[in-house]
Amino acid sequence: MKPSLQLKLGQHLTMTPQLQQAIRLLQLSTLDLQTEIQQTLEENPMLEMDEDSPDSAPEEQKESESENDANSQDSQLDMEKNQDLPDELPVDSEWEDIYDVATAGISSAAQASDDSVNDFLENQSIEGNTLAEHLLWQLRNISTSETDFAIGIAIIDAINDDGYLTESLEEIHAGLAEELEIELDEAEAVLHLIQRFDPIGVAARDLRECLLLQLEQFDEDTDGLAEARMLIRDHLEQIGSRDYARLLKSTRLSEDELKELIAFIQTLNPRPGATISPNRAEYVVPDVYVRKVNGEWRVTLNPEAAPRLRINPLYADYVKKSGRDKDSSYLRTSMQEARWFLKSLQSRSDTLLRVGKAIVDRQRLFLEYGEEGMKPMVLRDIAEELEMHESTISRVTTQKYMHTPRGVFEFKYFFSSHVSTADGGECSATAIRAMVKKLIENENPRKPMSDNKISAFLVKEGINVARRTVAKYREAMSIPPSNERKRLT
Repeated sequence: MKPSLQLKLGQHLTMTPQLQQAIRLLQLSTLDLQTEIQQTLEENPMLEMDEDSPDSAPEEQKESESENDANSQDSQLDMEKNQDLPDELPVDSEWEDIYDVATAGISSAAQASDDSVNDFLENQSIEGNTLAEHLLWQLRNISTSETDFAIGIAIIDAINDDGYLTESLEEIHAGLAEELEIELDEAEAVLHLIQRFDPIGVAARDLRECLLLQLEQFDEDTDGLAEARMLIRDHLEQIGSRDYARLLKSTRLSEDELKELIAFIQTLNPRPGATISPNRAEYVVPDVYVRKVNGEWRVTLNPEAAPRLRINPLYADYVKKSGRDKDSSYLRTSMQEARWFLKSLQSRSDTLLRVGKAIVDRQRLFLEYGEEGMKPMVLRDIAEELEMHESTISRVTTQKYMHTPRGVFEFKYFFSSHVSTADGGECSATAIRAMVKKLIENENPRKPMSDNKISAFLVKEGINVARRTVAKYREAMSIPPSNERKRLT
């Protein structure tokens, strides 16, 4: 074959570093974005916080802050006017001899201070400690022998996060028998000691023992205490299955008495260890705000979600004057990276705002009437409207939150599948879940509605939903089946 030259014309997409950075920033959550911005500020000297920019807080917040400042200034002026300050004070004078000090005010202030201290001490949270650490702290603060302390550590190691003993006492004793010459009664005594620790009901071997341990904290003269112990000890399975007819027959209690006793038992905690959690609360920072102004829903970006950045004018001026020498190459590279970063941030904000507005335009009925007004919507609907790719919409709606008058929701919350209706229309799965929840809330507690009855009711309303679909929605909302929802009125 004879070699030859050929010219071909084609198109292909190249992932430039700028595009990769823009995509990476787009999929970051607000907290991750703030971390990324802080890291970039530390690495790039050309970027700095734009502290001179006008405060972009909402108008309502500005007005409330200005009113509070004005009120505080007026009160300060009134106090100054009411005080007649003498020109000179005697050397041996006391403050109370010159000024009228309100004794009641001092006592109330002191009382408030004491209350605040008491509240501070009472509200000390053990958040951050595990259940095992909390129990070990209590074990160290009581007087025990070295043997009992070793037994207590072994028992605490066998307690799970819910507060239950995961190993039998015989197994714990057998594990310690090689090192310690102890009897089973000694391990039993240490177990009873730990069962008196906080939280009440910890180190129980089953639910029955856990509830009975909590009942021991009540005074023996408490009304219904003996009957509650009897119910837990002998009829706990029937209470769990809500077999009230058999309970009334076997206990010979009246319906009102049984109802009160069950309500009393339900105040006990079946998972005492869950109250001691090392997990700290995670707060959601909304990316956009949705407000109704003059009858129209408006979407605005949260100014606190992404702080304002700018290029350092001093360094920028130096780059312009330095020319193309080798010493300024680092600053020129940093300048280009800073511009790319600012452009990527602006692109992220613009995309968030466009997607937020498109979602609000389609879900106005939800904002007006709640979950039952939710319309079916998928990523493709927003992608076609905004002429974007579905993958871009997926990145924008992941871990991004919208603050609405009905609460804070993730963007993904507004997307749901649809179910066909009798008239050929579509109904959102979110709206159907809201209907199912409303039906269950308004049902007769003596005769709860089964999944078949709920499905039949929705079919009569024109929504074609099968029984298994109702069961799936009910389980997704953590609603028990009808036999477990039955209760005495």
